This record gives sequence, structure tokens and C-alpha cells, in this order.
Amino acid sequence: MNFPLTLMTDTLLIMILVMVAFWLPQLNVYTEKYKPYECGFDPMGSARLPFSMKFFLVAITFLLFDLEIALLLPLPWATQTNNLKLTLTMALTVISILAAGLTYEWLQKGLEWEE
Repeated sequence: MNFPLTLMTDTLLIMILVMVAFWLPQLNVYTEKYKPYECGFDPMGSARLPFSMKFFLVAITFLLFDLEIALLLPLPWATQTNNLKLTLTMALTVISILAAGLTYEWLQKGLEWEE
């Protein structure tokens, strides 16, 4: 009885979220949404505008920590293994390396938007 109830609840939740995602953007209609580019660049201007490296660095930092979450996602299931000490050591090593990298970038003012 538990599995059909879970399946029905999940299906209902997915349908509600899909409907909200479909109808909610149609309620906020303004002229910026109809432009082909919402990034703030003029689409009719020159394509050879100088590109700030800060955009690139912020995107790389986001991807790095996004991958960290993807690597650590199976950790709760991995704690049920026989070799728990090795699993937790490896997870803490990954977190420590990423935290050290974030600290270094913070101290070098790599996260500052203004120069």
C-alpha cells in the first residue's frame, strides 16, 4: 500500500509543479521578456564588445561547487557501507580541498565583483 500511495503523491506533485511552471511565467509579461536576449546586451549592437573575465570566473566557481554537491550527494547512502571510516575520510578530504580553494579565492579577492 505504501508504494502506490508514494507513486500517486509524486505524480500529483509533479503535475502541480509542471502546471505552476507553465502558468506562472505567463502572469508576469513585460517587454524585456519578449526581447531575444535577456542578458542585458543589445542584440543589435556590435558583437565584438569586451567581455569581463569576472563573468567567467563566477561561472567556473559556481560549476565547481555545483559539482561538489553532485559528488557528495550519494554520501548518506555510502555511510551504510562496511568501510565507513574510509568513506567519511574521502568525503571530508574533498570538502577540505574545496573549502581551502574557496578560502584562497576569497583572500585573493577573486569573488569581488568590482575591481
